[in-house]
Amino acid sequence: MRSRIAEILNLKYRPLALVWAGEKPGGAIEFKPGRWNCVMFAFANVVKGKTAAFSRQTYGCWGGGVGLGFGNCYTDFPGGEECFHGFLSSGNKYSDKGRAVGEKLKEAGLTEFYDDFMEGERYIKVPEQVRAFVENLPITDIPAEYVLLKPLDRIDDPEQVKTITFLVNPDQLCALVVLANYARETYDNVTIPFAAGCQAIGILPYAEAERDRPRAVVGLMDPSARKHLRRLLDKDQMSFSMPLSLFQEMEANVEESFLFRKTWKAVAGRED
Repeated sequence: MRSRIAEILNLKYRPLALVWAGEKPGGAIEFKPGRWNCVMFAFANVVKGKTAAFSRQTYGCWGGGVGLGFGNCYTDFPGGEECFHGFLSSGNKYSDKGRAVGEKLKEAGLTEFYDDFMEGERYIKVPEQVRAFVENLPITDIPAEYVLLKPLDRIDDPEQVKTITFLVNPDQLCALVVLANYARETYDNVTIPFAAGCQAIGILPYAEAERDRPRAVVGLMDPSARKHLRRLLDKDQMSFSMPLSLFQEMEANVEESFLFRKTWKAVAGRED
């Protein structure tokens, strides 16, 4: 699939397509079963031209499993959902169960994880609010064995695509926000939620696809994801993800839009 938007915006990184599949393509990157890893590491390789595959055994981390659509993987977090609620908020050092699980992590040599587990990442104030956050996520269990991340230009059949993601700098994000609203009567056709980096390219745009007027989802609002990507991609990048229908709408509106007017050319440094 070709993207006129990507061409006009002169994106540094290739647009990414997320696909559900029954089998894994040859040569795809895949994490080892049962080993921790971050979906965003694979993401960074895909926008540079690789293909990545994930299954219910190889999604890398609990949030990644949730984000890609493999159900509520937080139940498999060390200590279960209760300890995940502490991990994302104020920590697990206040409960007997949390301290016991933390000691096992420490004994296993998981020093950095142990610190976050006990002290909390503190992205949400208290565990009770994390519980509500999880309950409000559009957690889904997709009807497919694999989730594939592929460069968009390697997709032949558009109908297999579930979400499309652009990796953009602030000026390019500005353009995409305007274009997402260009043919709408409303002004709020892009959302910037707090979510894991993988949730912003997976389950959140999955949910948008079910709306009458799907919105785009701006991601990489997750400090942990930004930390992991810092050495792999330019640090000013944000993700902009959308279901196929919105991508097609935006693509259809490119030629008559502001992208060929002098204001945008000035922003983009093309004042010809």
